[in-house]
Formats: sequence, C-alpha cells, structure tokens
Amino acid sequence: MTTPKLECVLSVHSKARVGESVEVLFKLTNRSDAPVWVLKWQTPLEGIMGTVFQVTRDGEEVPYQGPMVKRAAPSADSYMAIAPGATVENTVEVTQAWDFKKPGTYRITFRDALMDVATRKEDVPRPGGDYKSTPVTCAPVDVTVAAR
Repeated sequence: MTTPKLECVLSVHSKARVGESVEVLFKLTNRSDAPVWVLKWQTPLEGIMGTVFQVTRDGEEVPYQGPMVKRAAPSADSYMAIAPGATVENTVEVTQAWDFKKPGTYRITFRDALMDVATRKEDVPRPGGDYKSTPVTCAPVDVTVAAR
C-alpha cells in the first residue's frame, strides 16, 4: 500500500488585537487517486479537543489550556471520507485553548501527523487501535496580536 498523498494548509488573519478571537482554517486535500478515511481525532477537523497545534509567541511556547479528552475506541463516525481531489476543512477558534492576551507574533503549527488514515472503507475503524499514523506537513501561520 502506498502512503496517501495528503496536503494540509492552515490560514489565519495575519493581524488581531488583544481580546479578539483568532480563527484558524485547517484544510486537508486528498491528492491520491483513491478515497481515504481520516480519523478526525487530534486534528482541527473535530475542533480543539487536545494539543492539535503548537503555539508560540515570539519564539516562546504558549501552554495549551483547552480540553483534554479521554476516549473509547473510535467508531466509523470518527472518520471523515475524502474523495480523490477533494478538500475537507474546519475553522477553529484558538484563543479558547491558548492564551493570546499578550501582544506579540504568534506562530501556529499543526502537529504534523494524522493519527490514522485508511485507504479502504472496510478498515474503518481499525480493530484494537492498530492505527496507521500518516505524516502531513502544514506550513505554520503567523498572527501578530497588537495591544488594544
């Protein structure tokens, strides 16, 4: 089996003020010739349920303060099918999980791997948590937060 070709793009408004929301758009495109099924867990496709991003301010790590979720095994509904050439996307509000209250330049980076990607529908969900982690690289995005 070849590794699916997945392309990830993050986008954000490059400027915000302290106290304003900062929304990050996460897009995942299937560049393969066949459909894939991606486990939404630990990605922005399910919202922020853990440290899906690394956030730094002027080079210093900003600690994650959002929810941490303990889960049972995934169901088929935990996966998102992506047809060949199709893109799935979701916008998340990062100020709910990281502190953007200080002025500075914030860099938001996706964690660079999808927890599980299947190339056959019958493999979803995988028995016994036999996940096939798939690396995917998104270019980080920067947002400059100015004082009010």
